[in-house]
Amino acid sequence: MTYKLKIAQVERALPLCKVSDDLYIAAFVIFGDVEITKVCASELLKVIPDCDLLITAESKGIPLVYEMSRQSGLPYLIARKSAKLYMREAFSVEVRSITTASRQTLFIDKNDSEAMKGKRIVLIDDVISTGESLRALEKLVLMSEGIIAGKMAILAEGDACIREDIQYLEKLPLFDAEGQAL
Repeated sequence: MTYKLKIAQVERALPLCKVSDDLYIAAFVIFGDVEITKVCASELLKVIPDCDLLITAESKGIPLVYEMSRQSGLPYLIARKSAKLYMREAFSVEVRSITTASRQTLFIDKNDSEAMKGKRIVLIDDVISTGESLRALEKLVLMSEGIIAGKMAILAEGDACIREDIQYLEKLPLFDAEGQAL
């Protein structure tokens, strides 16, 4: 089963993946898809709020935030899924995502925290579903005394479509076991 998605004249057939017996999601993966990454970055930059910096969570948001940075010149940061040896005075928040079976932790270090202080920051993700990744990013930004300028994604999935605090390019429905949109 697949779901046909169109974003800015670019079409993709997304495979449906089982989350539970009665819930499936359409798998949207931008890794390796340069065309969709470039197009989506360009479209998001047309509506981006005024900001100083972009941030995303490791890992699926990385190609998107990089391309947005490349096209706009805005710097970006990545909240990592583990503390790295090069990180100085790292701190973290926990997150639980619909696409990950267990709790995860996102880390940033003192240098990234200092880079966010007093800056207007846009949170970037590929797909917003439950919003847990965004909440974790928001906590990291606020702990760093940054200012949330906006929250953006390529797709809003399920109930995320009705959120008024995010900007996104297209809606992504949830599906039942027969592949019908809920």
